[in-house]
Amino acid sequence: MDPLRLNPPFWLRPAGVQTVLASAGLRALGRNAMVDAARQTILTTAEGVRLLGYMSRQARPRQKGLVILLHGWEGSSESTYIRTTGRFLFSHGFDVFRLNLRDHGPSHHLNTGIFYAVLLDEVVDAVRQIADAEHPNPVFLAGFSLGGNFALRIARQCAAQPINGLKQVVSISPVLDPDKATDRIDDSLLILKYFLKKWRRSLAVKQQLFPGRYDFSALMDVDNIREMTERLLARYSDYDSAGTYFRGYTLTNNDLRDITLPTTIITARDDPIIPVADFYDLHTSESTRLIVQPYGGHNGFLEGWRLNGWYERVMVDTFENASPSD
Repeated sequence: MDPLRLNPPFWLRPAGVQTVLASAGLRALGRNAMVDAARQTILTTAEGVRLLGYMSRQARPRQKGLVILLHGWEGSSESTYIRTTGRFLFSHGFDVFRLNLRDHGPSHHLNTGIFYAVLLDEVVDAVRQIADAEHPNPVFLAGFSLGGNFALRIARQCAAQPINGLKQVVSISPVLDPDKATDRIDDSLLILKYFLKKWRRSLAVKQQLFPGRYDFSALMDVDNIREMTERLLARYSDYDSAGTYFRGYTLTNNDLRDITLPTTIITARDDPIIPVADFYDLHTSESTRLIVQPYGGHNGFLEGWRLNGWYERVMVDTFENASPSD
């Protein structure tokens, strides 16, 4: 079987089916040894930011290495695609660390400030701490959607400031141009409803925890992501517009050409959120591998009736074959 070829059955090919099933809870049913072994960890960065994560170690150390998983926007360490990917990696002998971005999962209480996708330094700091603790064993990083964007920015930053022990990066369905992605979400009723519900719930939790600091009532009746972003930024940030904010974590054209860390980017031509044209316009370095599949939707890439993620096999193959010098 060619590990780089995804050929799902006809009923699993529609982008909408792939995208919905990627986060469907039924995929995570059954015993999960990775979850059973998980231990909660709170990492404190040099700037005092606290991030919540879960470390799962093998009962018998196999020294294959540790994989750090980053979820997407309004996902968490408990997202289906994180749990299933972690289960697969754990079953193949890897330790797994599931890191929550700020204000994701049950972590809203850990920081007074709210989450912004431009807050890269705190995630880099957390990844560096995890990697330092693993020395001399190898560490790998895999991110999904917005987490994939973070993973690529971390890989880029490593060209100037390497993270000791970090050997490979894999980015699944990464957001490259958040301005375009926002428009696509707003134009898709089902996807828009999904993200509006999750974002409103997250903001409500934050407001309840810090009622003297936040009042998001002006956002709750807005029916699109762009306008919610504009209103949030106008009141609680120094950004003058969503466009300016989005440019702070956009990855297009030459933005990834300086990556030296071995990096794999996986996307689908039929992704309903991320335009595939943006990937064709990327100018990448020799250390970056771009895989574009005809099917897969967003974060899907499911390949059979068991609804397993095809990219899981790619990750294992990539991480197991990473050379010590990578």
